[in-house]
Amino acid sequence: MAEITSELIKTLREKTQAGMLDCKKALIECDGDVEKAADFLRKKGLASASKKMGRTASEGIIASYIHNNNKIGVLLELNCETDFVARNDDFRELAKELCMQVAAANPLYVDIDDVPAEELEREKSIYTDQMKDSGKPAQVVEKIVEGKIKKYYSDVCLLEQEYIKEQKVIIRDLIKNKIATYGENISVGRFIRFQIGG
Repeated sequence: MAEITSELIKTLREKTQAGMLDCKKALIECDGDVEKAADFLRKKGLASASKKMGRTASEGIIASYIHNNNKIGVLLELNCETDFVARNDDFRELAKELCMQVAAANPLYVDIDDVPAEELEREKSIYTDQMKDSGKPAQVVEKIVEGKIKKYYSDVCLLEQEYIKEQKVIIRDLIKNKIATYGENISVGRFIRFQIGG
């Protein structure tokens, strides 16, 4: 059994941003191997990322991005639970990536819950009217409308969008992976996008 030193714990903590006790337990479990312990924490974190999403994230940063043509700018609030994570370069990089996502994809809302009910009803009504003369059964029309609403969400909600750098990854999943890495909740508080003439 390898000796678990404070230096090993510190190294693992810097690598994963996990808590000290979690790092110590992971190192004990993995016989002092930092790489295996990091993987162990990530696996453990992925399983509990959904639980962490409900916790209050009261620390964080305001990130900014100005597109290279100086015609589009974004301010974004990215929250976490501790200032330890907020000061982390990887967390700051995530905030920058999210700003770039907002600049490129132009979402209107952070999440599905932010879409006003009357706007959602208007969209459903439009899609239903489009299908009125299709001759398809009501349940088929309902499924088609559901699919169109899902597509609508992926256009207007940041967390539902495909990541511009990796099309198969949804922003919500990108953030869940970071939650698993850091061992604490991360959430987008709000954002604003500015565009010259827009």
